[in-house]
This record gives sequence, structure tokens and C-alpha cells, in this order.
Amino acid sequence: MPLEAFNHSEALTLGVELELQLVNTHDYDLAPYADDMLRLMAKRKLPGSVVPEMTSSMIEISTGICHSPSHVQEELGQIRDALVQCADKLNIAVVGGGTHPFQQWHERRIYDKPRFRQLSELYGYLSKQFTIFGQHVHVGCPDADSALLMLHRMSRYIPHFIALSASSPYVQGHDTAFDSARLNSVFAFPLSGRAPFVLNWDDFNAYFDKMTRTGVVKSMKDFYWDIRPKPEYGTVEIRVFDTPLSIERAAALAGYVQALAAWFLKEAPFEPVEDDYLVYTYNRFQACRFGLDAVYVDPASGTHLPLKEHILATLDRVQPYAITPGSGAALELLRNSTERGLNDARWLRDAQANEQLLGEVTRQAGLQFRKARAPEA
Repeated sequence: MPLEAFNHSEALTLGVELELQLVNTHDYDLAPYADDMLRLMAKRKLPGSVVPEMTSSMIEISTGICHSPSHVQEELGQIRDALVQCADKLNIAVVGGGTHPFQQWHERRIYDKPRFRQLSELYGYLSKQFTIFGQHVHVGCPDADSALLMLHRMSRYIPHFIALSASSPYVQGHDTAFDSARLNSVFAFPLSGRAPFVLNWDDFNAYFDKMTRTGVVKSMKDFYWDIRPKPEYGTVEIRVFDTPLSIERAAALAGYVQALAAWFLKEAPFEPVEDDYLVYTYNRFQACRFGLDAVYVDPASGTHLPLKEHILATLDRVQPYAITPGSGAALELLRNSTERGLNDARWLRDAQANEQLLGEVTRQAGLQFRKARAPEA
């Protein structure tokens, strides 16, 4: 199957997807209510979409095409409010976060959809272990070659996205010592990691043709890269974010992506090179493991510095490009939490330190999702 043409999109437009947890309200374990939620949500007229995910205790929501962080937050807010109302009717709760703190993967059910059944047959138990929850951010690109440049420039900032969104410290009842343990499950898949270093669409087409000839790949969906082009949308899709505990933080992260993309398009501040990836895996690990306390290795100079410093310096650098509605507030939310060393992983650990019961932590995380404010406010 040939790679489809890269469709036109308006530069710097945004689209956001959030994978969310469905939990019962007696012990706050995951609950297989995706079909019931989809049935109730189908009666609502809402922006974007609500669809099933790999297992039946998950649901994915997405915005339409948005032009600003405020637009993203408005659409996610409408969907969130409808989700909460439907969940209340079913006596369940909807929760953010990159992992459920204590669910057991072997108890999960694969959602009855052909692609999910095929993936389950191919990947075995990894499919159920893929009961993890991420945020994907699409950003519009003017053309295919610009999208590949955008992809490789964004790769320097993958540690920022991981640390700022990290919300998965707990897996199967244990503190993993990672701020983002979710990505360890993603790395198990054979076509995960970084995209190949190609900077024009003709070369990317040639790479895709080689991969399809092997029979390993049939479409772009088969690549689980940290960032991938989405030719059908005319976007680049960033996939390393954990799902935040609030839609406000989700919108702020989208605003950061938009400001970075505007900087790249208007200034082309550096040319990506293959050697950028010499420290890519190390930087990604540091951000997953230590979050905002990670060390960042600058790929151009080799300088080691606190990731927190690099994030704050970058927020200053892109501030002039944060010109769409809500962009200033988005960067300020991220700046404030970075200065204080706070992300959602820290919030979850603090809640567990107080409660000593992960079920209660999950209940409180559900309250954060339904409130119209960020968790650290």
C-alpha cells in the first residue's frame, strides 16, 4: 500500500486526543464500561469525537481542528462535562493520568474491534499491558517537507513534553520510581522510538515503501514513534505525553507545542542533524525517570544542565510566538509548575503520601478531572 499524499492543513492549527480511564466508584479499579459510555455519548452533539481504545476500560476523546489553546480547552471542556454527566448515570468515574495506579493487566478485556483483535493476536500480552493513557497533540504544517523538519526539530524537546505531562508513577500498586512509567510499555513495541532521519517527503516515501515491502508495515498506524507525520491530516503528531489529570493542563501542553512550532516556522532556529539523536534516548530516559528533576544533554553542544533550566529558557524563547488566545496563560501555567518542580506525578505521590491508599488517590484524581481548574492551582 503506497503512502498517501500529505494533505493540506492550516499551519499551527491544533488537534488533541486524550485517552481516559473508566473506573468504578466502590474501589476505583478500572471498569469495562466503554460500550455504555459510547452509547450515552452518541446522544450528545459535541465537537470532536469519542471512540473506544485497546481495552474496554478505556475511552479516547479528541477535539476538532482548533486554532489556540483556549479553543482546545473549550472543546475538551464540553466533552469533559458530557463525559462526567454520562459517567454519573452509570455510577462510574472518568480519570486522567498515564497509568491506573493498581489495575492488574491480566484482568483487562480487549475491546471488540477488528484492529484491536489483530493487534492482540500479534502482540499477545503486550496488548493488555497497553492499558495506558496518553495525550497526542497534532500541529498543522504547511507542507510535507516542513512537517519532517518540524518533526526533527521537535525531537529536541521530547524530554520537555515527557516531564511536563508525567502522570504515571504507579503500576500495579507499586511506585516505579519513574515519573512516566507509561512510556516503558510503549518502548516494548518493535516499531516505537524515533522516526528515521529523513528531511524530505520523497525520501520518506522511499523509506515507507521499503518498510511495506518487508510486510512489517501496512500503514502509518503501525509506527509507534514518539513523533510521526500524519499525512491524512497534514500534521505532525506528538505522542509522548501522559494524559494529564486536568484538561487545563492538556490545553497548556498543546499551547506549548503551538508556540514551539511557530518559532520553528518563522525563524528556523537550527537545522536538525542525525547527531541530534546521539543523546535522544538518554534524554528521554532521564525525563521518564526523574521528570522535572532530570538532566538534559544539549544535542548541539553536549552541555549537561538541569532539564528544568532548559524548559524555563525555552519558555522564555518562545514567549513572543505565544500569540493565539490562551497561549500566554498556557505558558504561564507550565512555567509556574516547572519553577515549583510540580507535575502530575508529584501530585499523585503527594496524595498517596497523605492517604496511603491508591484507591483514594484515584478517587481524588477523578475529582481533578471533573473540576474546571488545573491540579496544581
